[in-house]
Amino acid sequence: MRVNKKYSCLPAEEKGIHIINIRAIEDIGYDQHESTLLNSLSKNPDADCKYGLYFRDGKRKVDYILVYHYKKSSSGRTLARRVHHNDSSTRNTKQDQPLPGKGAQLEMGEGEPHVDCHEDDKRFRREEYEGNLVEAGLELEHDEDTKIHGVGFVKIHAPWNVLCREAEFLKLKMPTKKMYQINQTHGLLKKINTVIQKITEPIQPKVAEHKPQTMKRLSYPFSREKQHLFDLSDRDSFFDSKTRSTIVYEILKRTTCTKAKYSMGITSLLANGVYTAAYPLHDGDYEGENVEPNDRKLLCEEWASYGVFYKYQPIDLVRKYFGEKIGLYFAWLGVYTQMLIPASIVGIIVFLYGCATVDENIPSMEMCDERNNITMCPLCDRTCSYWKMSSACATARASHLFDNPATVFFSVFMALWAATFMEHWKRKQMRLNYRWDLTGFEEEEDHPRAEYEAKVLKKSLRKEHKHKETDKEKLTWKDRFPAYLTNFVGIIFMVGLTFAIVFGVIIYRISTAAALAISSTPSGRSSVRVTVTATAVIINLVVIIILDEVYGCIARWLTQIEVPKTDKNFEERLIFKAFLLKFVNAYTPIFYVAFFKGRFVGRPGDYVYIFHSFRMEECAPGGCLMELCIQLSIIMLGKQLIQNNLFEIGIPKMKKFIRYMKLKRRRSLDHEEHMKKKQRYEVDYNLEPFAGLTPEYMEMIIQFGFVTLFVASFPLAPLFALLNNIIEIRLDAKKFVTELRRPVAVRAKDIGIWYNILRGIGKLAVIINAFVISFTSDFIPRLVYLYMYSENGTMHGFVNHTLSSFNVSDFQAGTAPNDPMDLGYEVQICRYKDYREPPWSENKYDISKDFWAVLAARLAFVIVFQNLVMFMSEFVDWIIPDIPKDISQQIHKEKVLMVEVFMREEQGKQQKLETWKEKGKKKGENCNNHSPRLSRSHSGSLSSCHSYPLDV
Repeated sequence: MRVNKKYSCLPAEEKGIHIINIRAIEDIGYDQHESTLLNSLSKNPDADCKYGLYFRDGKRKVDYILVYHYKKSSSGRTLARRVHHNDSSTRNTKQDQPLPGKGAQLEMGEGEPHVDCHEDDKRFRREEYEGNLVEAGLELEHDEDTKIHGVGFVKIHAPWNVLCREAEFLKLKMPTKKMYQINQTHGLLKKINTVIQKITEPIQPKVAEHKPQTMKRLSYPFSREKQHLFDLSDRDSFFDSKTRSTIVYEILKRTTCTKAKYSMGITSLLANGVYTAAYPLHDGDYEGENVEPNDRKLLCEEWASYGVFYKYQPIDLVRKYFGEKIGLYFAWLGVYTQMLIPASIVGIIVFLYGCATVDENIPSMEMCDERNNITMCPLCDRTCSYWKMSSACATARASHLFDNPATVFFSVFMALWAATFMEHWKRKQMRLNYRWDLTGFEEEEDHPRAEYEAKVLKKSLRKEHKHKETDKEKLTWKDRFPAYLTNFVGIIFMVGLTFAIVFGVIIYRISTAAALAISSTPSGRSSVRVTVTATAVIINLVVIIILDEVYGCIARWLTQIEVPKTDKNFEERLIFKAFLLKFVNAYTPIFYVAFFKGRFVGRPGDYVYIFHSFRMEECAPGGCLMELCIQLSIIMLGKQLIQNNLFEIGIPKMKKFIRYMKLKRRRSLDHEEHMKKKQRYEVDYNLEPFAGLTPEYMEMIIQFGFVTLFVASFPLAPLFALLNNIIEIRLDAKKFVTELRRPVAVRAKDIGIWYNILRGIGKLAVIINAFVISFTSDFIPRLVYLYMYSENGTMHGFVNHTLSSFNVSDFQAGTAPNDPMDLGYEVQICRYKDYREPPWSENKYDISKDFWAVLAARLAFVIVFQNLVMFMSEFVDWIIPDIPKDISQQIHKEKVLMVEVFMREEQGKQQKLETWKEKGKKKGENCNNHSPRLSRSHSGSLSSCHSYPLDV
């Protein structure tokens, strides 16, 4: 049953229709059998409109959907409606909201309970807003007869004249009739490109947009006055679905509802529950039998499938379906993943070099040699006893895998790799801008956010009693000062909380090591370091994952109370806060192991204590680099496996299942409704809303930090990042195509603030790797020993050189081992890792000259390494142009061709004007050659002859 409740051309009384009687007939169920018989014989109307992709007439395409909740009457079945707006009724009739009394009489039958005031208010706001949309030129159609009870849908269609008008306002570049040939390579380069294309043909997606093109249409900002320049042979496909939805969304943002307390746009209406959702439709189904070919199905087959993980991405088709902003994200992710391939290969080579030379490493051989009989000082007070250095043989050999001369080379390589990656992405970005007609595109200032407008309105209302006429108000720093103060205090508190948790894990490590040392079993004592390190890293990983989610919510709340003016400002501020908090959360435990662990231990007889009972933990005899590697690998792999993959798969599916169960619980469907196929907008409504690209970028930026910041300690980081990203691309693709509602396409020419963050991480990586090599690893002490202290030019004696001696009689009271004979002999001198004077020296236990020599070498290495690598990175940045030469030539060619097109058009107009002038002159001469009588009798004709050129 269809009833035009709002936009009817004639009142119900004039049409002779009494809605109450119709409602009564429906409630009685009269003529139900006949209607069922007619429905069975008639053609399925849902098939005509392609199950929700078109209006009920099957001609006008649905460009956007608004969803709202409504309450049904409890006394009887509510009148289902599908309201249809014709061109004649929507353009010539101004729509006003109905009067409460009369509208209620028409809409509700006798004896039905009245809907509460809050629902009435929402309904009136919807009616006013939809009336304003109709005045803006859009066409609407309602549908409340759906399988989702209590949910109504407003289908929106933008006619041709509205599309043309808005495309001109938005300055959308559209393809013209003019085509030109793209410059092709010649000679040897052409042959190389042909060979590469043949080799890579199996890994190219089978998509028309991905094939190399030799011809390209000239693009120009759309203008209604210059429609003759554009190819309008097929108006239905001139504006694709992505462009149509973008145009409708711009109108939705611009249109307001003014009868509320303050002006409400679509964002405010969504925030206040007037509408519950707003989204464009997907192109159709992506699986099933008899599914018509569409871009969504093609993306699912050639992109969002794990079976095509080895293929290139169809970036042009992704951009065509989702828009430039999402297309740039996947293009950037693809470039980053490709660049990880050479980094992974070099990292594997460095790791294999460490494996191959582990048996030739003299320091680790000396540590493993039991004949050296080096007795080490206890690791804790009283409960820990003396121990042999040879017992740490496995740790020393393993640390050589990551602490060897090749890691220095790999650090330099990765710094240059980061610079090359950034330059390569800039060039790729310029190619995409040219291909997607984004050259010359400048982002205009966005509409103010609803929260900002509400805040400004409150401020202006407060000033009304002071000033009769006030200028347009805006929020100043004074208005935002409480929010800024809250942000500052909140961020400081969160950073302090992260440090406190890391400190708590340190206490756990120290206390657990002391507790395990009491164990009487030798196996328990030997595995103390491994047990403590592994459990502490797992605790860190769990805390990092939990705090990541918490910090994301807090960053959003802190940004909301700032009330940024536009969505772009909101996004940039949110990104900055979220990145800062998540960066500190992810890397603080790693920074502690790299730069602080073992630095403030003290010495035997004068240790540094926490809470007067716990000694600061020391590094292993082979150094802290091995522990840093374990910490980095577990946190990186754990975050990627649990947070990036399991959460991305599990949480959307769980939300979808919960939403499905809620809908199932609310349904009380008869058999006919149950068998009815869902409309497209109903299916899309059950999908997860699009939450933006910030979480997707964030996880990749944090991973980029793992790959570059501490790569000197873990050369296999690029390999694990590569394996994760191969899965991540297809996982994100599947999520966008099958799990999420279709996002509104947003034009963008770059990745925004993320590029600056990437550059900052690249610069920071050089400094951090310099400090890791010089202070965390033993690379510098080995060089100093080799060139200053070695007697025969080899590393023999290096271990003994790095160890200092301690007389056990100098232990403080109550700190000596309880069992001094644990090794089977009495110990008088024990060794510890430090550069200090021996007990028989005049200045015993003071820092020795060797310490200052090593420290000077370390600082010198940091300065030289940092400046050298920075210079090389800047050189790479300078030598690689940002814009490829062929692209700059093509852009220049487009400008020249566009000038030629307009020059020809002007010349054509000039020629036509001259032709018309000549014709007018000839006609005037012919009129003057007539007889005077004829001229006087045809004075009107004569005057028309002379006026002809003027009319033209």
